Amino acid sequence: MSGPDRFCDRLSRTRRIRRGATLTLVFASVLATGAATGSWDEVADEGRKSSAASTRSVASSGDVPGNASGDAADEAADAAAEAMADGKSGKKAAEDVVSRSGDRWGSVYSPGEYQEFEQALDGAYTGVGLWARRAADGRIEVSRVQRGGPAGEAGIREGDQLRSIDGKRVAGLPVTEVVSLLRGTRAGSPVELGLKRGTRAWSETLHRARLSTDDVTVTQLAGGAVMIKVEAFTKGAGERVRTAVREAPEGAGILLDLRGNSGGLVSEAVTAASGLVDGGLVATYDVRGRQKALHAERGGDTTRPVVALVDGGTMSAAELLTGALQDRGRAVVVGSKTFGKGSVQMPSRLPDGSVAELTVGHYRTPSGKAVDGRGITPDLEVRGGAERRAETVLTGLGPPS
Repeated sequence: MSGPDRFCDRLSRTRRIRRGATLTLVFASVLATGAATGSWDEVADEGRKSSAASTRSVASSGDVPGNASGDAADEAADAAAEAMADGKSGKKAAEDVVSRSGDRWGSVYSPGEYQEFEQALDGAYTGVGLWARRAADGRIEVSRVQRGGPAGEAGIREGDQLRSIDGKRVAGLPVTEVVSLLRGTRAGSPVELGLKRGTRAWSETLHRARLSTDDVTVTQLAGGAVMIKVEAFTKGAGERVRTAVREAPEGAGILLDLRGNSGGLVSEAVTAASGLVDGGLVATYDVRGRQKALHAERGGDTTRPVVALVDGGTMSAAELLTGALQDRGRAVVVGSKTFGKGSVQMPSRLPDGSVAELTVGHYRTPSGKAVDGRGITPDLEVRGGAERRAETVLTGLGPPS
């Protein structure tokens, strides 16, 4: 199993039994971190799950054959059951099956990992307030630090190397194991981190806290526009976006900052779109060849000018929202090309309680453009100073006709 960050995007719940498995339809996204083969690269403590995505090629668009993931799910379940009968790890056996399947976004979660993932979608977690990634050489690095969290208060910075947790060396470990060591069930419990920055190596004892992801922030810009920064579409994020649009000063433009947004609940992205359009199509998607559609609610604000700011870290649910606003002429998209994650995964419960997740389809923008493997090209491509350029574009936009 290998791959960069993946935050599963819950689209809707569909239940059916496959050898006792409860299946849930999800979208999944990855961060462009260049993780090494064999790694998991995941948002530590926040619990935004990363995928064990292989580096093998994946179709950039089109349907996945209807029985492909079904066969693989059955094979993974059989392998897990056989391994358990022999006293071996069912999860490891399923991981081997998924790795061989050629599914780039296929992954296997332990019961605890999957439970943490589902809890994290509520936007709260118990941890130290840092994100981690695995570098190509196996080192574990801090990729982001939450302001006000234990790690941030201790002065830990992005780019610091995480060498050990409670005395256990973490280099070469799957990031899911690193996350398990960092996370806790009780706020106030201590955890000792071994860190390195340049030539300085030191230890830091932190106390875990119950933290909120604070994934939506609203800022009044000097020129009168309102910037809405969405880090991820966790539970409630869409309604916070819609409220921010509704409460913005009369005539104020909206700068929707989706840079680095690793995805989230697709329903929340649709709710966010509902704040900026008056109903209508947000995206279409296929599951085993069956076409379905996502629609915004009526009553959104269609008078304010909108600029969406994106980059290579804009993924999945964030790309779904970007594509909808761009295709429908509701926003000018500024920045750099988005990541390109538009496939649909369906998890299957295995005999040992672990969850195998396999690709079953892809989604498209309202005009029918495929996103997976292609990304979304901005209307105005800007590398340096993208935010300043986006503000300039916003000031030049009048109310949409």
